[in-house]
Parts: sequence; C-alpha cells; structure tokens
Amino acid sequence: MKKIALAVVGPTASGKSALAVTLALRFGGEIVSCDSMQIYRGMDIGTAKPTEDERALVPHHMIDLLDPDQPYSAADYGERAADVANGILSHGRIPVFCGGTGLYLTAALTGRHDDAPPSDPALRADLLAQGKSEEGRAKLYRELAEVDPASAAATHQNNLRRVVRALEIYRLTGKTKSAFDNESRSRTPLFDCLILGLDFPDRKTLYRRIDSRVDRMMEDGLYREASRLWERGFLSSGTTAGQAIGYRQFLPCFTGEKTPEEAAEEIKLATRRYAKRQLTWFRAQPGIVWLDAGAHDLAERATATASAWLNERSYFVRGQ
Repeated sequence: MKKIALAVVGPTASGKSALAVTLALRFGGEIVSCDSMQIYRGMDIGTAKPTEDERALVPHHMIDLLDPDQPYSAADYGERAADVANGILSHGRIPVFCGGTGLYLTAALTGRHDDAPPSDPALRADLLAQGKSEEGRAKLYRELAEVDPASAAATHQNNLRRVVRALEIYRLTGKTKSAFDNESRSRTPLFDCLILGLDFPDRKTLYRRIDSRVDRMMEDGLYREASRLWERGFLSSGTTAGQAIGYRQFLPCFTGEKTPEEAAEEIKLATRRYAKRQLTWFRAQPGIVWLDAGAHDLAERATATASAWLNERSYFVRGQ
C-alpha cells in the first residue's frame, strides 16, 4: 500500500496556505511547505510565509532551513521532504504539501532525489560567475538552448540558477536535464497523493489579489526586510535571494536608481508573470483536481473531495 498524502498547489496569492491549514485541521495533518524560497531564513514577508497564528494551529515543516546564500536544489528538497512526510505518517498523521514550486513537490512525491544527477560546486560557481553580466546570462542561455532545447523552453533566461543547473548536468554527464526528468517521471511514486489545484476562472481576479498582496507586503515592511538582506550580503549577484521575486527588484533602490514604490510596481508585474508560468506548469501535470479559488464554498468542496478520496483508500481519518 502506498503512503497517503494531500497537496494544495497553484499560483501565488491563490489562498493555498489557508486551505492547507483547513485540510490539516480536518484530517489530522501537518503541513509540508513546497516553496523554494520559504526554506530560507529572513525571507519572511516577500515569500508570504505562514503566519504565527497558522503555525500555532498546525505544525509546519520545510521552512527556515538555510541562510539565503546557501544553494538548495529540488533533489535536496525531495530527499528531506520525503523523510519529513514519512515521519508525519509514522505518528498516525497525514502530510499536507502546500506551495507553488511544482518541481519540489514532484521530487518529494516521486523520490526523484534517489537518482538525481551529480553536481560540481566548482563548475557551478564558474558558470554563475559567467552569468553575472547580462551578456553572460544570454550566452549561457544560448548554450542551453543548443544542448537541451526542452529545458531552455521551460526556463526563463534570467533564471540564472536553473540555467546553470541544467548546463552543469549536461557538462558532467553528457545527458540533458530534460532526459533525467523524463526518466524520473516514469518511476512509481513514493506517495499516493491527492493534489488539489487552485485557480480563478477570471485571471484578472488573481492579478488583483497579487497587486493587493504586494501592497500589504510593502505596508508590513518588505523594503526593510530586503534592506536587511542587502546589508548582510544576501542580495549580491548569484545568491538565491538576489534572484528571488520580491527582493531582486529592490537592488536599484540601494544604489539610488529607483524608489521603493517603483520597485513595488515591478514586483507586481514580475509576480503576475510568475503566476502565469506556475499555472502553465501545473496545468500540464496530469491528475490535479482543480477548484475555483474564489468560490464561497471552497473549503467545503476541498474537504469533501479529500474525504471521498481518503475513504476510497480506506484511510482512517484522525481529525482534530
């Protein structure tokens, strides 16, 4: 019998965290974040980490693991998150994955980390150094497009770390990242997981929510948070935080080239584009049960769907 799990996925600002808490409370679960930025300490406001109230209601895992200058891959996440999920199950509870980083969730559910391609810190550092300039990033991206068109098509040119990782894999193995990904998708998953996807029938509703959330983040001190990271050297070129939406847009502010208000508008635009990419990725994945994120009875529908799914598997629900 496969191990049971639930997951809530979708674009940023779609209400995933609140729904995950609802499901965890109903079915006796604990939340496992699958957000590639929430693993970093000090990046709280800009990554929309769960509130203190939410964490008090339900245990949360895979949050605040590393400093923002430390690298962390989907394979790293998959191995640790799978261990966390197994630990939750061993206590008679159910893991509820929640987040918008699809590759992280896939790594945890499929065990893709077991056959993850090798890495070379020296080679990676050299490639990251080459990509510091705009010209260098463009050159690396052109190389990736030549050797691994599928990975290039799925990766934005400015996502330096992902471009570098794909090139690193190819240079070390002679095999493309997309080939590794295709092989790992054919593996039997480690977990039998109901994945609930959140979206809005009217995309403009999502974009308004994104804009409103960025405004709230600014009111809550996002610029000050980014300033502290900058002062500690965590927003320098090549670092994870320096590439993250909600942080990299402030870099010109620290040199007097832009105002925080101008940066906030850029964050809104970048976040809307990111949300679109998230939806494109998740919509291409089979088996996701999609729900209207704006429905007044969202919680009831999600709970009913999860309850029926668990009953089909004769899973004993330990509610709270």
